[in-house]
Amino acid sequence: MTSKYLYILVLFLLCGMGSHDHRTYAHELDDDDSPISFNLEMLSWEKVDQIIPNKTKFTVIDVETGKQFNVQRRAGSKHADVQPLTNKDTQIMKDIYNGKWSWKRRAALVLIDDQLIAGSMHGMPHGAGALQNGFPGHFCIHFSGSTTHRSKNPDFSHELMILKAGGKLDEYMNGAGPDEVIEVFAESINQGDSALFRFTTSGNGQIRLGKIVKKIEHIALDDTAVNSLENGEGILVLEMPVKAEMYTKNVGKERTTIRFVLRKDGMTDRWTIDSQSLYEQLK
Repeated sequence: MTSKYLYILVLFLLCGMGSHDHRTYAHELDDDDSPISFNLEMLSWEKVDQIIPNKTKFTVIDVETGKQFNVQRRAGSKHADVQPLTNKDTQIMKDIYNGKWSWKRRAALVLIDDQLIAGSMHGMPHGAGALQNGFPGHFCIHFSGSTTHRSKNPDFSHELMILKAGGKLDEYMNGAGPDEVIEVFAESINQGDSALFRFTTSGNGQIRLGKIVKKIEHIALDDTAVNSLENGEGILVLEMPVKAEMYTKNVGKERTTIRFVLRKDGMTDRWTIDSQSLYEQLK
């Protein structure tokens, strides 16, 4: 593939991903003047495993930044264990993670021949590495249905990023219950993902809350419990107290109970967390 076509593709994706309308994510580039046709797919790990067998080289595109780098799959039975091809690819990947390796998940697109596949990557070198690329080990890319080495179930944070990469996050959140919305909100903090944060919160305090949660490095939630439910004038309001363990640099580990107030404007609308109420508790 020429860099010209790849550059056009990235611009096309970034323009579409600026909207929350899930229809804009059904990306397809089919130009009669171009020999290449791209169609964004959310494929199961079983299918991807066959498309990118070991030693396959392909391109990874970070959804948020549009930056791309080349990799080679080296191993992996439940997901793909991959390595950047060159020192330059390693540096691009590190730039995506703001110069610091991290376990945080990021929505990613895998480009192989004329296929574009939704995935999720983390940015932490670990294990063995065989390429002369300045990358001390390998990192993992997950696809729909992938699991970690230690779990039989898909990793929730990876699944969210796959949905985001595939343009299905909007659809998922439309059908999410209050407890799921809270869980996604927690992942927005743990993964440092502003898109997840915007999907789960609403109200006048959203900007101020966004500044507060950036100070939280990690949050773990216990099971939720419904405390009260009101239904008036087509507005649903739900309060859910949740025990939480938060870690911030200045305070360290802290145990607390957060009272999430969730609302939706009508029966067919999505649940969102009231930003102002949460801001008042966390400020």
